[in-house]
Amino acid sequence: MMRRVPEVLDCWFESGSMPFAQVHYPFENADWFEHHYPGDFIVEYIGQTRGWFYTMHVLATALFDRPAFRNCLSHGILLGSDGRKMSKSLRNYPDVYHVFDSYGSDAMRWMLMSSPVLRGGDMAVTETLIRDAVRQVLLPLWNVWYFFTLYANADGYQARRRTDSTHLLDRYVLAKTNELVSTVGAQLDAYDISGACATVRSYLDALTNWYVRRSRDRFWSGDVDAFDTLSTVLETLCRVVAPLAPLTAEEIWRGLTGERSVHLTDWPSAEEFPADHDLVAAMDNVRAVASAALSLRKAKGLRVRLPLARLTVASPAAEQLRPFADLVADEVNVKAVEFSAELSAYCEQVLTVVPRALGPRVGKQVQQVIKAVKAGDWELVDGAPVAAGVTLAEGEYELRLVAADAEHSAPLPGGEGVVVLDTDVTPELAAEGLARDVVRVVQQARRDADLDVSDRIVVSVSASEEVRAAVAAFADFVSGEVLADSVDFAEGLDGFAGEVGEGERVTVTVRRS
Repeated sequence: MMRRVPEVLDCWFESGSMPFAQVHYPFENADWFEHHYPGDFIVEYIGQTRGWFYTMHVLATALFDRPAFRNCLSHGILLGSDGRKMSKSLRNYPDVYHVFDSYGSDAMRWMLMSSPVLRGGDMAVTETLIRDAVRQVLLPLWNVWYFFTLYANADGYQARRRTDSTHLLDRYVLAKTNELVSTVGAQLDAYDISGACATVRSYLDALTNWYVRRSRDRFWSGDVDAFDTLSTVLETLCRVVAPLAPLTAEEIWRGLTGERSVHLTDWPSAEEFPADHDLVAAMDNVRAVASAALSLRKAKGLRVRLPLARLTVASPAAEQLRPFADLVADEVNVKAVEFSAELSAYCEQVLTVVPRALGPRVGKQVQQVIKAVKAGDWELVDGAPVAAGVTLAEGEYELRLVAADAEHSAPLPGGEGVVVLDTDVTPELAAEGLARDVVRVVQQARRDADLDVSDRIVVSVSASEEVRAAVAAFADFVSGEVLADSVDFAEGLDGFAGEVGEGERVTVTVRRS
């Protein structure tokens, strides 16, 4: 029979006694306590710095002369959509069951673990943030799995675990996986949960928006190296993601391996994957170049399927990037890519002093520095700007690249150079762009007709004379891209309607050969 003792010293004193009081130490369980104390980690919100965290340490020091815990996670405060602290009485947060039914529990879990809350910051919980977790992480992961099964099943291929492919893109994603396993493992060991989420998200971007997209033709043609490599990195990714998105990782891993559970497997070994930091760094720079060029295309209203004549990349890493010229050209859809290490021909460095940061250090001399900088009388010495005899420290200045042809240029990340895009569209380039647009419409018609990816088809096109001429001029390209045995033209078709060029309507019909 239990009874309540009348003596109550303080509720926080009792909470601080938890590690030993929970097992009735020292009256019993002494051996268990000695092998389990102090705990590996505790977690509570930041207000417990002066509550539970403090009293645990006070008692542990007084009684045992050692810390009460080895690691502590102190998170911030979750706020409702109204900016006030989340409250069951106020109901100022998304309905949990609605969130689980609409987005899944992994979305809620990822949103919380990747948020500033785990770094001590406060955050309002909104349905938009939960939806973003699905859009930015869970859907890309699922789409890779769907893509793999679509093409592997079409070929009837059973992928094998391999890390020895010599293809450039395979080597990149395998080396990237090596870094993923090492980095996330170290972050989780250090209880840096939000950092691990950021690393996984960055890896997913490289996997989905670079490796898979750049490798589509290889999967289309049944390249076994591509199948084996993607299967291997996807299986490993599931094990890495398992602590962060357990249900999604479980579903994909079981479908991929046919085994019982990803949560019963070991953490992957980075040593299984080739390490090639130079290749990863170079390819990530290539991705940055492509991203900058594509953003420039978007700003100019030039759709990606419209080929352009030339892209120039001005960067100190020009020689490192040059071997990837064909890859950049295909990604950005340009006929030629030129690299130059002569940044002065395409942009200039502009130095700006931050007086508030520099003034306290150099006093009245700050005016001389500003005057020298405005006059262009400064130079870089060992990477640091020197003006009026003063070497500027980080935070005391801003150094940025300004393109000479700002209208056709875009900066590379970190001020490491610029890309310059030739935006002149010749009739030949315009025609090829229309043909590529027709390919997209036919592919959409294929999906709408529920055709298998390997089905050969017959295509009919109803379009203007300009579009017909473009398709005829690039007939072999169009047929090859859509697996068409024939492409003919007709008037008044009742089929799949799409747009090409600048909103021009095209109708196509497709049927199995």
